[in-house]
Amino acid sequence: MLAMEKEFDSKLKIQGNNSSNSSNGGNVQRSKSFAFRAPQESFTIQDFELGKIYGVGSYSKVVRAKKKDTGTVYALKIMDKKFITKENKTAYVKLERIVLDQLDHPGIVRLYFTFQDTFSLYMALESCEGGELFDQITRKGRLSEDEARFYAAEVVDALEYIHNLGLIHRDIKPENLLLTNEGHIKIADFGSVKPMQDSSITVLPNAASDDKACTFVGTAAYVPPEVLNSSPATFGNDLWALGCTLYQMLSGTSPFKDASEWLTFQRIIARDIRFPEYFSDKAKDLIDKLLDIEPTRRPGAGPDGYKALKMHPFFAGVDWKNLRKQVPPKLALEQVVQFIWLLKHMDIQTFGISF
Repeated sequence: MLAMEKEFDSKLKIQGNNSSNSSNGGNVQRSKSFAFRAPQESFTIQDFELGKIYGVGSYSKVVRAKKKDTGTVYALKIMDKKFITKENKTAYVKLERIVLDQLDHPGIVRLYFTFQDTFSLYMALESCEGGELFDQITRKGRLSEDEARFYAAEVVDALEYIHNLGLIHRDIKPENLLLTNEGHIKIADFGSVKPMQDSSITVLPNAASDDKACTFVGTAAYVPPEVLNSSPATFGNDLWALGCTLYQMLSGTSPFKDASEWLTFQRIIARDIRFPEYFSDKAKDLIDKLLDIEPTRRPGAGPDGYKALKMHPFFAGVDWKNLRKQVPPKLALEQVVQFIWLLKHMDIQTFGISF
């Protein structure tokens, strides 16, 4: 176990200045040394007061964690070293860490620091107390078009930033779109991220995304047909997932959902989309274009870039320069929380209760 800890130390603790290789013919910038913005600290899990679990993955879970000495709340991603080693996921974990370290956008969760112990790796991420966009869709049944437009615009803004850096997220879905206390969107979970060959992000030699075009990455209901057909990853992958997410916001369910994963894949390949009657023409047109079989025809992936996506009639009236200054849709509370809020605010005299 100590040997494993030393191995992770050597792979995850990088010292020195950033010295990228600029003569690699446009390939991903690689560096033997890297100065992290988010430091690797010597904290222990006992330094934190753990709260509710935000989410659980195959080799990790994310929990609410309050630092005991400062009171600062983080979303603490706890990763199982044994599983990561056994499944050869070390490079993926390291890539996620180093990519998050270089991202700086209000629509993306921030990485503050990392630490480790014998059994686990820890990433202290920005805590988004508003929960997942998925929860809002579930609690409300479906979102109004104004609500969906607001959230979709903030996702587009963050995706444009990510794509301009030469990165593909590859797992855009409502569960990975988190909400701040105020209700603004932040993209999370970069565990499937892939740098393109001309990416401006610096990666380390042993922190590489898969280089095989046929690698399946993502979540079944949001995977584009080209991935199922073993084509190379492109920015269009994320835009297809955006189209699926917008459809889900407006309808309450993903467009290709079926009784099994296999049936879902068949519907994706056949592009079997059924629009509810209450979808506006503008919404249907945008979703239809984002779910184009040809990735380069999807708005945002073509020669006009994100200009074509932002100028779509569905986004008419959106102030792209001041998105984060706009008032977000009201968040729907969990039923238990809502009940407590009602108890606190209703007139208890009505019930003949006195204190």
